[in-house]
Amino acid sequence: MTVRFDGQVALVTGAGAGLGRAHAMLLAERGAKVVVNDPGGTIDGRAGDAAAADKVVEEIRAAGGEAVANYASVADREGATSIVTTAIEAFGGIHIVVNNAGILRDKTFIKMELDDFETVMQVHFNGTVYVTKAAWPHLIEQGYGRVVFTTSGSGLVGSYGQSNYGAAKTAMLGLMNNLKNEKKKADIQINMVSPVAGTRMTQGIIDEKQFALSTPERVAPAVAWLASKECDFSGETIAAGAGYFARIRLMKSRGLTCDPDTMPTIEDLVARKDDIMDLEGATAYTTTLDAETRAKLGLS
Repeated sequence: MTVRFDGQVALVTGAGAGLGRAHAMLLAERGAKVVVNDPGGTIDGRAGDAAAADKVVEEIRAAGGEAVANYASVADREGATSIVTTAIEAFGGIHIVVNNAGILRDKTFIKMELDDFETVMQVHFNGTVYVTKAAWPHLIEQGYGRVVFTTSGSGLVGSYGQSNYGAAKTAMLGLMNNLKNEKKKADIQINMVSPVAGTRMTQGIIDEKQFALSTPERVAPAVAWLASKECDFSGETIAAGAGYFARIRLMKSRGLTCDPDTMPTIEDLVARKDDIMDLEGATAYTTTLDAETRAKLGLS
């Protein structure tokens, strides 16, 4: 089976270099018409250069694909909407939304200016909200769509000096988990990729051998899979890096269920800490009061 995107229109934010470029190139290679969005500039988001998006468009066209550029910032509501408008005006629709745009302004929390915290949140999280919000009515109306968010281990696990970046990346988890329940009966799948890639944003952060192996092209197949008709699930996070792919889920321990006829105390939690914290027999977290817990509490 060969996965193709013929007749589909995809937009990829932050596609002027690195991961976004790899995603755009692969989607175009497999037949998608692609909107390459990137305002250009440095990794801290303080400058802009349209040449980044134009270069990727030229590469796609030179390889026989179809693409147009958009230079808007996802952090601006009107700019984010213009990316979707570009897709519709250039190619007549929108089917795939890959939210990849991002910047870095790393500092420890105590040294970080709130402006830098908010700017990173604005680009990563609100930018994802703005672009997805602009595309959402079109996907709902046509009853089909694929939306991909880009999260990070810095948010899901934690890193050093990236409280702004990590917070933005984890916020996407909550957005995804709620949107997956709002697609009604439409064939709209919304998922996340958690990539590890050797790009200008990770230069000097990961070791040289891993950097060399972790090319953006080794992540792009995961994004293309989540963007394809073959993706038949929502609310999942796929880790991807250096040719490794895995499913990530929040886990819940078996926990402590107190007597429903007795008010639990702080001391109960201290005394039974091991029961609460022990992950042996843990299951994927889908709800707090699962069927087994509800039965123990006499709720079902």
